[in-house]
Amino acid sequence: AIYPSSFVTSQLSSYGTYTNTPGKSEDINTPLTPFHSDDAGALHTSLTARSTRSFGYTYPEIVDWGVNATQLTANVKARLNALYNPSSSVGRRSPTSSRGGNRGNGARRFPNGRNRQWFINIRVDKSAGTSSYFVHFFLGSVSADPTGWSFAPNLVGTHSVLDATIVSATNTGPATALYGQIPLNHALLDSGIHNLGPKSVVPFLKSRLNWRLQRMDDSPLNVSEVPSLKIYVVGQRVKPRAADDAFPEYEKLVAYRSVTRGKAGGLADADPE
Repeated sequence: AIYPSSFVTSQLSSYGTYTNTPGKSEDINTPLTPFHSDDAGALHTSLTARSTRSFGYTYPEIVDWGVNATQLTANVKARLNALYNPSSSVGRRSPTSSRGGNRGNGARRFPNGRNRQWFINIRVDKSAGTSSYFVHFFLGSVSADPTGWSFAPNLVGTHSVLDATIVSATNTGPATALYGQIPLNHALLDSGIHNLGPKSVVPFLKSRLNWRLQRMDDSPLNVSEVPSLKIYVVGQRVKPRAADDAFPEYEKLVAYRSVTRGKAGGLADADPE
């Protein structure tokens, strides 16, 4: 609804899925297993599933009748802003007398219109040869007991990496990188870092950002067992939205390699981003 002209483009699948072999061309007519469109066994495709109308329903925020594509886009953007980003207009800030103690407060104290955003980027080879595992990120010290990592109060976020043999039954394609991203702004604000410029954030993360790998059975996984793992921090400037039916504008992400340089799994100077 927001991008009505954006759709699936034909391309080769370098790795494949559990039912599609690597190297196969996929497009709007590629069957989406295991979702059947009729009792005879036909499968849905991206084309048949493009609109929720095909399934007999819509959402209150998507009123797609009696309007053109431009009006639909503006209406849905305004509804999304009202639901998830109500206070990010230029010059608007929610007053508060205290920092609060949960990550949700960050959105009210410093709306999404703030001019910086920070993320942890993760890159790892999909066929690294290990079983499924988690990558947990923390601000501060990490407990020696891995059974508590998923519930630690200083846990920033977790990235899950599935065993490649689970994802594809025909694991014969070339090595393919998996990418993940963990937002940092709320954790930074809750840690008392209210100036989100690089001069404040970079040294704080250099001294406080830690990560641990953990198998699905809660046992720790040494980073040396996943040599393709690359972790680094990126930031970007944000221009607040100018109207209720517009989104913020985001500048290009900039990598701050010094944050993870020298740490196991951190992006080395010679590594590509």
